[in-house]
Amino acid sequence: MTSDEFIAWAVEQPEGARYELVRGEVVATASDRVGHWRVKARVVRLFNEAIERAALECEIFSDRVAVEVSDHTVYEPDAMVRCGAPVPDDTAKIVDPVVVVEVLSPSTGAHDAGAKLEDYFEMPSVRHYLLVNARTRTVIHHVRAENGEIATRIARGGAVRLDPPGIVLDVADLFLGLKGDAAR
Repeated sequence: MTSDEFIAWAVEQPEGARYELVRGEVVATASDRVGHWRVKARVVRLFNEAIERAALECEIFSDRVAVEVSDHTVYEPDAMVRCGAPVPDDTAKIVDPVVVVEVLSPSTGAHDAGAKLEDYFEMPSVRHYLLVNARTRTVIHHVRAENGEIATRIARGGAVRLDPPGIVLDVADLFLGLKGDAAR
């Protein structure tokens, strides 16, 4: 299946059904558990606040907005930031995110840290890929430098700077008020 065929098919699926396209094959994804959803909602809220504070022409997307990685791979990340002129309301896929965020869970962590890491950085627009681990209260920040090299930082506290586009997040704020098993 191509990404265009997949998107046309996916938007017709029942509410709550979630899928990704991985190298032409449709893969069902599990529904979020409450702890995962709480972390994701916090990520979205903090990114919105950071975007507003910095007066950036960017938007954060989550839930059922897809990223077209290639002609045969489409993922649905937990959150992503896209900058530039707003896309039309009927847009179902984003092709130029600057930041992609996955909240780790026991069932998807290896895929998020492996194949998705490699795939997302195949996209020229992606500058930052964040893996948020609520159980360990860490953010694994992969960043593409101007020369194309990918560097990784594990943040357990302090600020995570996403430049471009000019967003600063406090790691502690991501996990504020969450119980110890929030990612499960």
